[in-house]
Amino acid sequence: MARYVMVIDSEKCMNCKACIIACQQRNHVPYGISRNWVHETVNSDSPCGSKFQPGACMHCDDPSCVRACPTGATWKAADGAVEIDRSRCIGCGSCIEACPYHARFRHPLTGTADKCDYCRTSTPGETPACVAVCPVHCRIFGDADDPSSEVAKVLASRKAVHVVPLNSGAKPTLTYLDVTTPAELPAGSTASHPVDAMRPLAKGVTWVGGLVLAALTGTFVRQLVKSSEKEDEEIAAEKKAASSADKHDKEDNA
Repeated sequence: MARYVMVIDSEKCMNCKACIIACQQRNHVPYGISRNWVHETVNSDSPCGSKFQPGACMHCDDPSCVRACPTGATWKAADGAVEIDRSRCIGCGSCIEACPYHARFRHPLTGTADKCDYCRTSTPGETPACVAVCPVHCRIFGDADDPSSEVAKVLASRKAVHVVPLNSGAKPTLTYLDVTTPAELPAGSTASHPVDAMRPLAKGVTWVGGLVLAALTGTFVRQLVKSSEKEDEEIAAEKKAASSADKHDKEDNA
């Protein structure tokens, strides 16, 4: 099984934002919202006076967004991507609040959670739009467990740096090479206890809904059976009445 990761050499980034625009176009993200970003930090040592840090969903191991989701609509796939099943998402926003990277948002058209999914609307493992358009090739994507992949070679030869928000306990798989600015992010929010309590409640609602559906189905079937039996009784009564009338007619004629 492949293990897809994204690696970023932020020192190459020139803040052209081609990655953001390409992502919006590929994934039909409404104007004014983006799945990825470029953080800008003032830095006097940089020739342009700033350091740039491209980013997106970190596709964490043990993601806080997965733990926060009450319906199981988001999960960590076997190939490394954190995904969202929009047919199960109820738009409660729990995962959005739980993400310490603020990588999620509520889609204004669907009302469901949305974020970077490595452009998995296409074939899993296909080059994401942000990687394909970067003019300086600062983003690299591929199978980290394939020694022949560019990602695996870069990770083997360069220092891996992970940006972790303070007090978050996040385990990001999105990796920066050698150094990045900022090295830390402000403390992120986590799911509240009432939100955590929604998980067993959601399961209970699912079971109750199933029982109610079963009961309604049973009632419908019984009603059909009763209606059929009633029709049979009426037909039998009509036949009996017709037979009795025919018998009387014969007797009168005799």
